[in-house]
Amino acid sequence: MAEEKKEPRIALIHDHLAQDGGAEKVLKVFSDMYPKAPIFTLLYEPNNAAKYFKNRTIQTSIIQRIPGGVKHYKWFMPFMPMAVEFFNLSTFDVVISDTSSFAKGVITSVKTPHICYCHTPTRYLWSDTHSYIEELPFSKYLKQLIALSLNNIRVWDRLAADRVDFFIANSQFIAKRIKKYYRRDSTVIYPPVETLFFKPQEEKGDYYLAGGRLVPYKRFDLVIEAFKISGRKLKIFGDGPDRDRLHDLAKGFYNIELLGRVNDAEKADLYSGARVFVNPQEEDFGITMVEALASGTPVSAFVSGGAGEIISDDKYGDLFTEQTVEAINASLDRLDSEKRQALDCRSRAEDFSVERFEREVREYVAWAVEEHRK
Repeated sequence: MAEEKKEPRIALIHDHLAQDGGAEKVLKVFSDMYPKAPIFTLLYEPNNAAKYFKNRTIQTSIIQRIPGGVKHYKWFMPFMPMAVEFFNLSTFDVVISDTSSFAKGVITSVKTPHICYCHTPTRYLWSDTHSYIEELPFSKYLKQLIALSLNNIRVWDRLAADRVDFFIANSQFIAKRIKKYYRRDSTVIYPPVETLFFKPQEEKGDYYLAGGRLVPYKRFDLVIEAFKISGRKLKIFGDGPDRDRLHDLAKGFYNIELLGRVNDAEKADLYSGARVFVNPQEEDFGITMVEALASGTPVSAFVSGGAGEIISDDKYGDLFTEQTVEAINASLDRLDSEKRQALDCRSRAEDFSVERFEREVREYVAWAVEEHRK
């Protein structure tokens, strides 16, 4: 009688579970695919991430146990490379990292293939390092000290990339960054989107929509300024460190509403009722754009980043080439002049479904394990 094939022991490793963002949604799908796999992460904030992972085995680093390590985790950045290297994954057959920063630096044994799903080479170390330093609310002397520490982490990050056996990029845009900064080839597997959760509706509302994590690089300030000029009705969902500044920008303009954090059902209703979803930022991929399309809502987006790969035809929306108020309003004028079909938008979103992601990842992992064995 043939011996039953032993199921490989898989470990998942993620940067940190301190917020509820696109990377955490990807990790959720990985954890659903591999329900026995423990999740290793630098730190875990249950209030922000428990809805996806409350019943999972989560192993955190020493940063979790340091006073203030969870609440003020960004101050512990210089210690994160060391903390990741402390994880002992020697008993696992396959390691899958889901990362945009430190998780790829985990140390694995020679026999264990390490597959990295890379959302981006760390932005503040590579592509955005100068703007990151400039936007910090500190004195120039403190900024210089931070820049020095980033230089050391940048050296570590480049070496950490060499520990990865196989890279998966979340878009063609990120595949080019991986090649540029890490000198590594990668295979593109687009992130999973819960397309079945979103439903188009025939009658659209009278508003336009933007949203996500409220941080400066997402350029919601440009959207607000554009709608202050046009007078169109705008709703913005989400929360983040840029919230107060954006509220001040919109003060006195009653056509602009900042909704704060919304739950999943509320967000789905907002998507399906919107005339257009506006994406002014350069995204590594852009899950919110796909969620809008799944809701039958066309997208107006800045062409750089993943937007050009998602809005691959003008049936799905409009791309503008400059991050300016004028470019946003011109794009919305074009979309208002010609109605897009909700079913076309919905059909495009299905190209990024969870089922497609799971199939492609399983096929890739099987191939990578066999390649590593050889």
